[in-house]
Amino acid sequence: MNEIYFLVVAVIALALFFDFTNGFHDTANAMATPIATGALKPKTAVTIAAILNLVGAFISVEVAKTISGGLINEDPSGGGVLIHPGFIFAGLIGAIVWNLLTWLLGLPSSSSHALFGGLIGAALVGAGFSSVNYDVLLAKIIIPAVLAPTIAGLGAFLATRIAYKITRRFDSRPDGRGGFRWGQIFSSSFLALSHGTNDAQKVMGVITLALVSAGMQEPGTDPQFWVILSCALAIALGTYSGGWRIIRTLGSGLTEVKPAQGFAAEVTSATTVLVSSHFGFALSTTQVASGSIIGSGLGRRGSKVKWRTAGRIGIAWLMTLPAAGIVGALAAWVAHFGLIGYIIDTFVGMIIILGIWLWSRKQKVNHENAVSGVAASAKVVKIKKNIKPLEPRRAKKARKVAKARKKEKEAKAAAKLREEMLKTAEIEKIEAKKKAKQDSKKKKSKKKGKGAKK
Repeated sequence: MNEIYFLVVAVIALALFFDFTNGFHDTANAMATPIATGALKPKTAVTIAAILNLVGAFISVEVAKTISGGLINEDPSGGGVLIHPGFIFAGLIGAIVWNLLTWLLGLPSSSSHALFGGLIGAALVGAGFSSVNYDVLLAKIIIPAVLAPTIAGLGAFLATRIAYKITRRFDSRPDGRGGFRWGQIFSSSFLALSHGTNDAQKVMGVITLALVSAGMQEPGTDPQFWVILSCALAIALGTYSGGWRIIRTLGSGLTEVKPAQGFAAEVTSATTVLVSSHFGFALSTTQVASGSIIGSGLGRRGSKVKWRTAGRIGIAWLMTLPAAGIVGALAAWVAHFGLIGYIIDTFVGMIIILGIWLWSRKQKVNHENAVSGVAASAKVVKIKKNIKPLEPRRAKKARKVAKARKKEKEAKAAAKLREEMLKTAEIEKIEAKKKAKQDSKKKKSKKKGKGAKK
């Protein structure tokens, strides 16, 4: 029994460490776009995200119940199997290793799917195929994984189009859409809050599953308050540390993000995540955010989506569930050897984590170099053809009146100039005649003087 208690403590510690990695891995989901557009300073952005992730973790526990009482069939009396805490320990090792590897590569892969993959792989090796509820896996994880980024991308595409359509008359103005930066502060905060309601709950579910498997909590019950609080604090601390490598990828690696499209992407992502959390869908906020950014890039005229980077992210998405599952399964197989197996798992896991961290130090990415350039509102739209912006009727009428007055004024000035030129010409003519008379008089007087001398 003492060994079980020790193992449960180890699982809780490892789960909270995974929650910490989930925080800095997924900071980019909410804060990459406002940092890229200059709506928020990097440190300010991650601080806001950390606070709102903390608050969001207390809003709902529906996703936690999907994991603790849905994905893994942990109730033997109900036809399920007895899940040992050691399998959960092995699954967490698989999730953490994959999470850190994709962080090192700057790929916004799914921390959620890494967790699910690790747990499923460990459960299959430890308790067989009956340990997984495949209908829950399909309905609440795999189907949302396909639909959520697609819906978010389509929503962001339409929202971006609408935003640019409404503000089209500001195309030629230097700071025409700079006001969207203020909107981004609220939309990114909304997304950070929704991230807390979804991702923090997954670790709550894992800890609750470990407590149930050890007989310390009844199956089907909600997470305890201390579990909710510790998970909220862990993800908030991880978020504050900032995952700058992934912020760089989502902020400028997929497409050049401008204020209007950043606002559209954030609102769409937050709405998708909150609705999914309400129904208990354990989807990937990373996939939703990436889908929204790609959709907003397609929605803004003149922007280009970097499909090579998008392809790398897509491959990482496809590999996450099986790759984390394989690592989790290997760790579960080693755990079969008892205490020595858990020690080997821990030692190997620590070596891999340390190696990834040391490798990351070779090319350091922080808040100073995460996003090299901040978008200028003066270059919000790159239009190849000269299209006249739409104007309200009053503005159009006023412009016509001003143009007519300007023409009238120019005509008067030209007439006045002509009149002055004519007057000048007349004066010059008169002066020339006077001068000619004077010259003729002088000649006559000279002739008279010569005649008198003779």
